[in-house]
Amino acid sequence: MPVFEVMKQIIMEIKDLPEDAVTMDASFADDLEADSLDVVEMLMLLEEKYDITIPEEAAEEMKTVRDAVEYIENLLADK
Repeated sequence: MPVFEVMKQIIMEIKDLPEDAVTMDASFADDLEADSLDVVEMLMLLEEKYDITIPEEAAEEMKTVRDAVEYIENLLADK
C-alpha cells in the first residue's frame, strides 16, 4: 500500500475525518485541525508500521501531508 494511503487511513482514524478531507496538500494544522500531539501520534504509528525513526527536527518541518509522505518515502528508499 502506498505511503499516502497508509497515512490517510491513520489521519482519518485519529481525526475522525472523511476520506476526501485528506489530500496530499492538506495542512495538518489548517485543513486537518491536527495539533502537535495528533501529528506526533500519526508519526509514531508510521514509524511502527515502516520500522523507521523520524527525528523530532524533521517532524517539526512537516506542515502538510505531502511533507510527511515524501519524507517517509525517502527514508524507505534509503533503507
